[in-house]
Amino acid sequence: MPRIKLVIEYDGSNYHGFQSQDNAHTIQAELEKQLFNLCHEKISICGAGRTDAGVHARGQVVAFNTDSRIPPAKWTIALNSFLPDDIRVLSSSEVKHDFHPQFHAISKHYAYYIYRRQSAATFYRRYALLNRESFDITAMNQACRFIEGSHDFRAFCAAGSTAKTFTRTVSNCAMREQGSLLILDIKADGFLYNMVRIIAGTLIQVGKKRIEPEEIKNILESQERARAGPTAPPQGLYMLAVEYNC
Repeated sequence: MPRIKLVIEYDGSNYHGFQSQDNAHTIQAELEKQLFNLCHEKISICGAGRTDAGVHARGQVVAFNTDSRIPPAKWTIALNSFLPDDIRVLSSSEVKHDFHPQFHAISKHYAYYIYRRQSAATFYRRYALLNRESFDITAMNQACRFIEGSHDFRAFCAAGSTAKTFTRTVSNCAMREQGSLLILDIKADGFLYNMVRIIAGTLIQVGKKRIEPEEIKNILESQERARAGPTAPPQGLYMLAVEYNC
């Protein structure tokens, strides 16, 4: 029985997150529904990350076993013909039977978008945090330096996490401007529950001069969620890519 890996993108606006839930419209449920419609086989998928309601993806990875004879490279075209327009398969391939999108990942790459103009806000309201306030981007990038490296990120983890360990290694954290967008770019070997959104919310407080950049070090050392900033809204968050050695 072959195991298929899909790289997918989706607009999370109309979904209650990635993971299947009772009486909720989710990315996983929609994928499994259309896989059944395609090959008349009940297929269970697993993903690289459980994105929350309203969160988007440009490089989510899923995998599943199947009895179908569809060639690995043809799943892209075949499944896209069934999927709604807000979910697209970007690539498909066969992987080893023990491949797991989450547990075999060596790094994950996310971005958080802030839109800073009044015009076109109607179009960006589902795809970025709308905020036209002035930000000290230099201070935000100074704060990013304290986030990089290996730390206990308990202070940047939301309640309800099932994580057994809280140490993660952030290899890149930076704020950059792209036209009317202010973008947090962050990459790590893994992330805790709501970690990117809490980091984004904290950096926004730094940008508004409510938290000094150097305070990030104290927040990390405190391991207290209350010391960090608020959790930024979901619509600005994008899962960009997942990397593997295999």
